[in-house]
Amino acid sequence: MAEVPFIAIEGPIGIGKTSLAKKLSNHYDFHLLKEIVEENPFLGKFYDDIEAWSFQTEMFFLCNRFKQLEDIEQQYLLKGKPVVADYHISKNMIFAKRTLQADKLNKYEKIYHILTADMPVPNIMIYLNASLDTILNRIRKRGRDIEKNIKPSYLEQLSKDYEVYMNEFERMHPDIPVIRIDGDKMDFVTYQNDLETIISMVDRHIKEISIEKMKGNVHESKRKISNPK
Repeated sequence: MAEVPFIAIEGPIGIGKTSLAKKLSNHYDFHLLKEIVEENPFLGKFYDDIEAWSFQTEMFFLCNRFKQLEDIEQQYLLKGKPVVADYHISKNMIFAKRTLQADKLNKYEKIYHILTADMPVPNIMIYLNASLDTILNRIRKRGRDIEKNIKPSYLEQLSKDYEVYMNEFERMHPDIPVIRIDGDKMDFVTYQNDLETIISMVDRHIKEISIEKMKGNVHESKRKISNPK
């Protein structure tokens, strides 16, 4: 499964994860995996009162993302079909650590580790980030009613949390390339040249995956020749 391109895109709310995932999916003809967001019945209440609704909100996201990844693994990755996703399930711990009280975080973390123990891991990660002003501007542009009460201070802290998370991800997964995109300098929605720059970076890593796949096929063929049944 590691030989099949599985691209995950991460970054703070409003940074453009889904927009980039759609563009890459169209360009490469990869299956698009979109996270369920607005369908979360607790999300609006969460933005109004984070402390009161954080556990329900995070549990909904965790269970739905677990089911999505379980289906993606069986229906696509294990069948050799590439996937590009606009999230990675490990983001759940970013939000949980920021919003849950200690007693509920302890319960949540146990459930999280049980569910994600054997989940597929992307072999290419794209990390989008930008200044608070850019993030707020993009959120305003997309105009989701459910996001109108998000506090700038929450977004600012979340952006910092993501930076810590991505640094830790690179330390824990040195074999998984992380493509970092500065949203203050690149606007892949508006400018085609910016999108093509990102695609060229992704191309390089997809080629590396293809090379590893060919090496694996050669090794398997040699093994069969040396150990005939």
